[in-house]
Amino acid sequence: MRAISYRPIRMGVAMITAVLATASPVIAQAPTDLNEAIERALKAASARVAPTIVKIETAGGAEVISGGKKGGPPGPIIRKGTGPTTGLIVSADGYVISSSFNFANKPTEIFITVPGRQRYVAKIVAHDQTRMLTLLKIDATDLPVPVPFPKKEIEVGQWAISLGRTLDNNIDRPPSMSIGIVSATNRIWGKAIQTDAKTSPVNYGGPLVAVDGRVLGVIVPASNRAEGETAGVEVYDGGIGFAIPLEDINRVLPRLKEGKDLKRGLLGINPQGADAYNFPPIIGAIQPDSAAARAGLAIGDKIIEVTVGGETKKVPNYSTLQHILGPLYEGDEIALKVVRGDQELEFKSIKLMGTVTAYVAAFLGVLPMRDDPGPGVEVRYVYPNSPAAVAGIKEGDRIMKLAPANVPALSPIANRAALLAAMQRLTPGTEIKIELKRKEGEKVETITAKLVPMPDILPERLPLPSSAGKALEEQPKPKDPFPPGKKPFPPKEPGFSSIHALQPDAKQDDKPKIETGFLTRTNEALGREYWVYIPDNYDPNVSHGLLVWFHPAGQSKDGEKIMRTFRDFAEDHHFIVMGPKSNNNDGWVASETELVMQDVKAVLGQYTIDRSRVVAHGMAKGGEMASYVALNARDVFRGVAIVGSPLGTAPKDNLANQPLSFFIAVGDKDPILKEVLESRDLLLEKRFPVIYREMKESGKEYFDLKTFTDFLAWLDSLDRI
Repeated sequence: MRAISYRPIRMGVAMITAVLATASPVIAQAPTDLNEAIERALKAASARVAPTIVKIETAGGAEVISGGKKGGPPGPIIRKGTGPTTGLIVSADGYVISSSFNFANKPTEIFITVPGRQRYVAKIVAHDQTRMLTLLKIDATDLPVPVPFPKKEIEVGQWAISLGRTLDNNIDRPPSMSIGIVSATNRIWGKAIQTDAKTSPVNYGGPLVAVDGRVLGVIVPASNRAEGETAGVEVYDGGIGFAIPLEDINRVLPRLKEGKDLKRGLLGINPQGADAYNFPPIIGAIQPDSAAARAGLAIGDKIIEVTVGGETKKVPNYSTLQHILGPLYEGDEIALKVVRGDQELEFKSIKLMGTVTAYVAAFLGVLPMRDDPGPGVEVRYVYPNSPAAVAGIKEGDRIMKLAPANVPALSPIANRAALLAAMQRLTPGTEIKIELKRKEGEKVETITAKLVPMPDILPERLPLPSSAGKALEEQPKPKDPFPPGKKPFPPKEPGFSSIHALQPDAKQDDKPKIETGFLTRTNEALGREYWVYIPDNYDPNVSHGLLVWFHPAGQSKDGEKIMRTFRDFAEDHHFIVMGPKSNNNDGWVASETELVMQDVKAVLGQYTIDRSRVVAHGMAKGGEMASYVALNARDVFRGVAIVGSPLGTAPKDNLANQPLSFFIAVGDKDPILKEVLESRDLLLEKRFPVIYREMKESGKEYFDLKTFTDFLAWLDSLDRI
């Protein structure tokens, strides 16, 4: 293996200082000398690594990758260009590494041009699926290879140069260059260097270089929120780029050369809370047949230490755990120390897996009464032929305790939220014991039932009332520092402390009236509008579902029409309906997601919302955006309903602690029927609960009456157990 020769200059400052030392001592010339020295240093760094930067050209393959169809789907529009891309030689015997993004369209032919040499036919050898890199091979020997910059010496603030081979047809000229700094290390869950040097499809696969010519890493698109070949590409012009350290690439290069795809190492757990940064790392769910399940970890275990490669690290929160495990591969081994009850347990030699069995929701077969502070949960509906019906559970019975049949003591069920959480920890096939308080005579009985997978059925009826009307009683009440019947009022004179001023409680009639009906809200700071419909019978003691409507392209003024469509249902079954508005005439785009979520969270914070019935709903391009937003905000949404549209993004696996259900409808004469069916099949493969309806003699229309009736039943049964 032949390496390029480098002068032993450690950092850019040292190089520039050396240049300045020979400059004229005239103070007025210092800025000019410094600029010239910087320019010479940057050009020298580029020249030293340039022989290892190759041009990659592809032919054939799909025209559009991972972004949907022409016309602007909500996901990033990624249309494969015809220009070249970049790669970096990593082995003298013909191996080149590049970003997997450059091959996401599955090209039929790949060509690599090496500076000073010929154009070669290349083949893909293997993929690193966790760092989104692809290894290629050409029939060449005695190639130059770059020198990696040691990871432990990379410092935030040091200069970084991003280089690419796409803008000049002459391969022997200098590569394109963008200058910045290393702005962070250990990003993208511990896998990447962050830089503000320009990164884009122009230099994906090219090197990020230090000012002394050593290679910091290989540039890739990346995202903390998404995974896959194209994750992060939609924000390439956002001032933040990423590179995988070359030292890490060289470490796994022998495995890649063997033709083995490297998969991310998975423990197979989900956290108990949604806040990864502030909540302790308590296990909320364990995937079946995962590394965690095989090791004997249990729901409720609190992870306090992780040992990787002999190094033990404390784990204060779930985000820390993600950073520790993020760089690891399938087959890597870890050790864990957990707290279970009042015991500390150690689990050694846990071998991470590359795949886990998708979570499948377990089904008992009841609808619970809502807004009942408990204790226990009243059953308001029993699905015919369900495990609950077979076990003898009846409407009006109250579930008081529950546990797997092999657990001696049953656990008390405080309320509906506790029952939902308990069921999320169980899997189909589990036999459970349930302590019931019968409606008739309040007799207490213990029964057994065997859970089944969540079926694609709807309740035959939706019995009313569905709420006990005590939602606010479930909220903790702040301690009142004032005597009963007295409240503070504002001081009338300067220096008069209101804490000593008491007045009688306001009368019931003096309480502020909640505005109902069709309302338009404006976010002045963002220049955005959204509408919200509050039923006339809104009562804050009754939790309401939230239906978020994403309008089709060009139909942002359809709010009142949608309100009239759902008004009667919203009043009877306690739903609030809202509609954010796209600022793009051609349809929704991914960059609007955060703005939409601000609108949604404003409504969530103002009204009593049932978090188990928050649904994203849309048609055509609005349907694509609905699924895109919901799949990227799993902590908020529990349902997705789309009409005449495929998914706006590829779904990740179903999660126990963030369950998501789908209602999909399409006309049998709709031109995109095949794509909708493909989306449905993909969701089923990921084990999501899906209700699918194909409307007869229908094209690109909204629900027909029968399908709309089914949709309403689905909406009001999302909290099924």
